[in-house]
Amino acid sequence: MADGSRTAEMHRFYTDDQRALRETARRFAEGEILPRAAAIDRDDRFDRALYKGMADLGLFGICLREGAGGAGLDAVAACIAMEELARCSGAVANAFAIPVEAALFFDEHGQDRHKAMIPAILSGDLIPATAVSEADHGSDVASLTTKAVRDADGWVLDGAKAWVTLGGVADQIMVFARSADGPGHKAISCFLVEGSAEGVVRGKTEELLGMHGLEDCALTFTNVRLPGDAVMGPENGAFKMAMGNFNFSRLMMSAMALGMAQAAFEDATAYAKARRQFGQAIIGYQAVQFMLADMSTDIAAARLLIHHAARLYDAGHPIAKEAAQAKLFATDMATKHVSNALQIHGGNGYSREYRVERLFRDVRLAQIYEGTNQIQRLIIARQVAKEMA
Repeated sequence: MADGSRTAEMHRFYTDDQRALRETARRFAEGEILPRAAAIDRDDRFDRALYKGMADLGLFGICLREGAGGAGLDAVAACIAMEELARCSGAVANAFAIPVEAALFFDEHGQDRHKAMIPAILSGDLIPATAVSEADHGSDVASLTTKAVRDADGWVLDGAKAWVTLGGVADQIMVFARSADGPGHKAISCFLVEGSAEGVVRGKTEELLGMHGLEDCALTFTNVRLPGDAVMGPENGAFKMAMGNFNFSRLMMSAMALGMAQAAFEDATAYAKARRQFGQAIIGYQAVQFMLADMSTDIAAARLLIHHAARLYDAGHPIAKEAAQAKLFATDMATKHVSNALQIHGGNGYSREYRVERLFRDVRLAQIYEGTNQIQRLIIARQVAKEMA
């Protein structure tokens, strides 16, 4: 795969660790993921070997502190790795994000028995999942209806969750549920639930437009008994935890979209150089040149916006606005320019023989996942209003 748009100059300010991580992620992505990406998309099956391969490289603990078994790198490093993986498969990159985020969540909010699971998450032997969305409640997290009731032996969980990524294969599921009466955002707790627990039923794998191979499904919980220490973080305090976790997740989803846009740009450039029409390569036509120029510019802008937000995160600053800006710009940009890359391919772009067709389907989720881009605009506007008050 060509990478002519990113010269050594663009990586001058990466640390040695970040450069080494980028090369490790790239070698694995190009050598292992890319040759299997089309089959994963076609068969819609979770590739455990690739998942374990990422774990074996230590990728799941990139930005987890060393004391918890991680590499102790930063959020910028996680975004760099995400971009490289998504460049070869958005779906595999999506799977990568889940244990990275789970390990951080377990370390920050877990009780001792939860933290004891972190090594298994990092090794890929324990697959985590997060269940927040419901059929009628996606962005409106505070209104979720799944309920946990305390009894003498712990908790009883009832309800249903939708769109659980890796839900079909997850060993442990972080379930956000209503745990008290009162205002929605002040009555939600996070419960760790074993995927094999009695009363947990996994629905069929959703037949999605793109992002195949992630075992995305609905989960139902019927009279699921949980121990008293199933709660992660403060009881009735999970809404704030979820909002904080979304900020990091949005950085990861932004970098995922960036990686797919980069792949589409590289493919479109190579195709435009090789494809001849009316006696010359189509890259010689201004209409194509302008599309490639806009792709190059917007991809560079997105990368800077993502890394800026990640550096603020690493420095301990609030990033609600910056994470939303990165997610909004990067995912809108990627959706637009993957479409333009397909257009440059002409009729061939509409064929599954070309990777851009898969990118076109996969990237569309980026504008929906981890908060729709309409929600991102609301977040940005509210933060601006606070800053200008």
